[in-house]
Amino acid sequence: MGGIGIFSILIIFFLVWVLPVVLILSSSKTRGGEKLAWLLLVVFVSWFAWIFYMLLAPLKNKETPQQ
Repeated sequence: MGGIGIFSILIIFFLVWVLPVVLILSSSKTRGGEKLAWLLLVVFVSWFAWIFYMLLAPLKNKETPQQ
């Protein structure tokens, strides 16, 4: 029989849930405690927190000041 099995659905669901975590971990927008806070938000609030991360992070400019 064809169709998508429960295992395939669980794999897709897992990948969709893990994708924002991987993107935040690999991002250079934030570091340290700020990155940890965003990760915790994504784990507990899921995709909404990831969307906020993409829109709001970094909250401050991390570049070196010009002289």
